[in-house]
Amino acid sequence: NLRGEITVPGDKSVSHRSVMFGSIALGTTRITNFLKGADCRSTIKCFQRMGIEITEEKDCILVYGKGLRGLSAPSCTLDVGNSGTTTRLLSGILAGQNFSSVMSGDESLNSRPMGRVMTPLNMMGAHIQSINGNNCAPLRIEPGDLHGIHYQSPVASAQVKSAVLLAGLYAGGETSVDEPTLSRNHTELMLRGFGADISSALHEDGTATARIQPCKELYGQNIQVPGDISSAAYFIAAGLLVPGSELLIKNVGTNPTRAGILKVCKAMGADITYLNEQNAGGEPTADILVRHSPLHGVTI
Repeated sequence: NLRGEITVPGDKSVSHRSVMFGSIALGTTRITNFLKGADCRSTIKCFQRMGIEITEEKDCILVYGKGLRGLSAPSCTLDVGNSGTTTRLLSGILAGQNFSSVMSGDESLNSRPMGRVMTPLNMMGAHIQSINGNNCAPLRIEPGDLHGIHYQSPVASAQVKSAVLLAGLYAGGETSVDEPTLSRNHTELMLRGFGADISSALHEDGTATARIQPCKELYGQNIQVPGDISSAAYFIAAGLLVPGSELLIKNVGTNPTRAGILKVCKAMGADITYLNEQNAGGEPTADILVRHSPLHGVTI
């Protein structure tokens, strides 16, 4: 059987955003439980190349932000590695800058579609071009005069929504995004904590809308990154399946837009209990107690 307490690495989505928003905020952002994986390090390197000092200490990452308009033109191509999150969200930030930039990644990244982000950003007045003409990276981004739009997204995508909302920080007038269903809302929760005028609504028909107003400044924050539920998923499954098991997985993000596995497991009869529920910078967290359970099939 499996018994004991464990912690899992920090949430990847929240780690990316904490560095991005800290870099375009005024003052120092202190990030604990940051996920030090390759994708999140790509985000750090991109902002370092745009003049942001980011230091790594034993138990935290410190981002010395220069404000919404404090980034500097990079002297070389921004290497996003294999990180689609870096590429798509950074597109929204770069669209509002007064300098030109190029983003490129590895062979895998440069084969992934970026058109669903380029389309709404260019509708806002951005100048984003796929250098190879295939709607993939490398992307060239030239300065543009952004204006707010009301975008009807054909898919529920946190990355598309986030790119448009981030560009909305720099746009004239309100920017809003309609989605067919609510996608992950890490961007809305964290931007609100940094001082953005942002709101969201879930409608009776299941559709969702996020709105943001142009922003003068964001302000540095202390961010405690929740444990990544994607990493916790393996241990949740093991604890449920192996007879006699009881696992306590500490400080896991339980954001309802992210924690679908918990909803499905409970529907299958899983014995899962939330303990020590808290709110870390807008993100709900809990210690998750998992006990072996006889499961039954469900339709998802």
